[in-house]
This record gives sequence, structure tokens and C-alpha cells, in this order.
Amino acid sequence: MTALPRFVAAGEALTDLLATGPGTWTSQTGGSTWNVARVVARLGIPSAFAGAVSRDVFGLELAAANTAAGLDQRFLQQVDRPPLLAVVHERHPPRYFFIGTDSADLHFDPDHLPAGWQDGAAWVHFGGISLAREPLASTLAALACGLKLRGTKISYDPNFRALMDERYESTLRTMAGLADVVKVSDEDLRGLFRHDDTEAAFAALRAMNPAATYLFTRGGDGACLVRPDGAWHAAAPAVDVVDTVGAGDASIGGLLYSLMTWPERAGGSHLRVAVAAGTAACRVAGAQPPALDAVLALADAIVVRRQEGTHRALDFAAPGQQYFGKQLQR
Repeated sequence: MTALPRFVAAGEALTDLLATGPGTWTSQTGGSTWNVARVVARLGIPSAFAGAVSRDVFGLELAAANTAAGLDQRFLQQVDRPPLLAVVHERHPPRYFFIGTDSADLHFDPDHLPAGWQDGAAWVHFGGISLAREPLASTLAALACGLKLRGTKISYDPNFRALMDERYESTLRTMAGLADVVKVSDEDLRGLFRHDDTEAAFAALRAMNPAATYLFTRGGDGACLVRPDGAWHAAAPAVDVVDTVGAGDASIGGLLYSLMTWPERAGGSHLRVAVAAGTAACRVAGAQPPALDAVLALADAIVVRRQEGTHRALDFAAPGQQYFGKQLQR
């Protein structure tokens, strides 16, 4: 493998330990930023996950899954440190804690990435708990600042977790200010701003960088895409939901795929792909990246409307015209 990836997600890959019964557990590979890299790769864009994992059984499983996902192996670092584990001891509602004192993820070193990788990366994604764990958080923030100065596009998904307390506020402002695209859910907003007025929280987040594009996901209520040239809303299509794990990662991955593939299209078009990707991820168990044909087929069934205050209700082909299906056949 010699070509450099067009998309890189930098952050954490970890192992979820999930309680399955009294005294019984199962493990799954995971991590927000790692999942986003897998989504974009599955959709067909050469991608990589930049981060560090352990050399033990957990790290070896992550490395094998990284390769199986088609991600550039040169960006994954393995170090002699303990693994990062997320212990999910209750499922409904989820209750969890992290085990990772001086763990492998914290020892990621951008200087060990392939030479010239910044020249190949059109977009680099950040987010997850990697930005709430030092010294990794400072390492990644500095990397994002350097990439921004080079003209690289930055995307950011805070993906709120309980360890993101008041100390995370400066990181939120820094990363939102750097980002070209910010993805956030209603649950993220309640956690990050510590109140239940999600509209006010979203307005406060947008004020940190009015020039950015914002993907605001609302679960069963669909999603909004807001950027300086307009705002669009899409209802969530009716599907049989198997599992919502990884839906948020799929939605931002779908949005980034659309922005890289069809940069000339209007915001409503990109929102359709984002919602379709998140919906497709809900049709399978676990955080499984959706296939491109499934995403584009769903996108053709999603109606997106401009929100109040914009000049047109619809800004692209109506459902049934295979707006995306035609592109797939080219």
C-alpha cells in the first residue's frame, strides 16, 4: 500500500466489555473515531485510523479488525501499554466506566505517522473520549491546529461521555472553532451544556463558529443540517430498528462521504446521505458500517426540506427519482 488515504480519523480505538448476565461478559471492538474511519472506508473512500492500541489480546483484536475494515495499517500504532476498556455494566439505560490509566491510546505519537500523510488527507476527523483524556487531548488539539493551518478540512464530533465535565469546555470551544463540520446529538447537547434546553445549547454551540456546517441529530425525530447558506431538516425514515449503536458515527461518516464525493451539492443533499447512513446502521446489530448501496437506496426515500426562513422548500430531486442511485451507476 503506497497511496495515502484521503480521510483520516484520529482518536481512540477501544474494547467494550459488555455485561451479558450475572458474572458473564462479552467484548467488542469499538471507539467513536475508529468507527467513523470504518464507515468512510466502507463507503469507498481510502481511509485510516490514526491512534495507538496495546500489544496484548485486546490490541491484537483491534489491529486485526482495523485491517479487516480496509483501513491503512500504517496509521495504527501498537505500544507496550495496557488497553483502553469501556466497561458497560448496565445496558438499559447504559451505565459504564473506563479503565485506562496510562493506557496505549494516550501514547499516540503523530510524528510516527507516514511521511507526507498530511498532503494526502482532504479531511481529518476528531472527537470522542480521546479529547477528554490527557495527554492525548492536547496532542490531538495541537494536531488539529496544525492541519487547519495547512488548509485541511476538520470534522468534530464531541460524542459526549460522563467524563466530559466542566474541564472539557475549553476543548469544546477549541475544537468547535477549528472545525469545518461539527456533528452533535440532542443527548450530546444536554451533557455538554448540562441542561435540557437543546435549542439554546445548539445556538450556543453554533456561536462558537458560525461559519461551520452543523449536523444536529435527534434520534427518531430526524436530523438538521445548518450552515451559513441555509438550514435543512430530514425526518427519520421508518425502518425496523435492530440496534442504534454506531448510528451517530455512521451519520457523520455518511455526511463526510457526501461532502468529499459531491462538494458542489446543496446542504439538503448531504443531509439525505447522513440520515440514510445513520438509518442503515440501525438495521443491523452492533456498530457495523453500512454498505454504500444500502445508504444510497435509503437516501432516495428521504425528504429533506429547507427550514423556515429559507427561500425554497426543496432544493434537489424529489424521492423516487433515484437522485443518488444514478450516481451509483456511473
